[in-house]
Amino acid sequence: MVTLKGEHIYLRALEPEDLEFVYNIENDESIWELSSTITPYSKYLIKQYLENAQADIYEIKQLRLVISSYNNECLGMIDVFDFDVTNKRAGIGILIKDGKDRNKGHGREALKLLTNYCFSHLNLHQLYCNISEDNENSIKLFLNQGFQTIGLKKDWSFNNGEYKNEYLFQLINNVH
Repeated sequence: MVTLKGEHIYLRALEPEDLEFVYNIENDESIWELSSTITPYSKYLIKQYLENAQADIYEIKQLRLVISSYNNECLGMIDVFDFDVTNKRAGIGILIKDGKDRNKGHGREALKLLTNYCFSHLNLHQLYCNISEDNENSIKLFLNQGFQTIGLKKDWSFNNGEYKNEYLFQLINNVH
């Protein structure tokens, strides 16, 4: 049985009831930089997305899960993207929505659960993530979970009138 349950949080599939939560995240301009978004999304488009969110990861190459507390509060989302079966790799992205819920271990627990799932159930060999050089909390999170810095992409993103560098992190599953 696949378990995506941790001590303080669990990961679950998106549900139609998550419309407002996803809508608020996708339309929060303060975090657009994280997803390279520059336009808002309508509730109609997000509703359509939620209706198709249950599609198989092998078909759509993505898995988006809600990070939920045991009192069913939506804390954030964690994604597997660019799922590549041939090369056995995928990207990971994570977001804890509200500042009040950050730095409490939720991201660490969610990342550990998803990393274990990717290696044990999806049979991936490696995971990677891209993090802006000024996102110190995310850099610390991924480094503490065993990811290694493998590169720096200079002037990679342009936000608020300035270019920012972006680090590339990678975690290789050495258990065969």
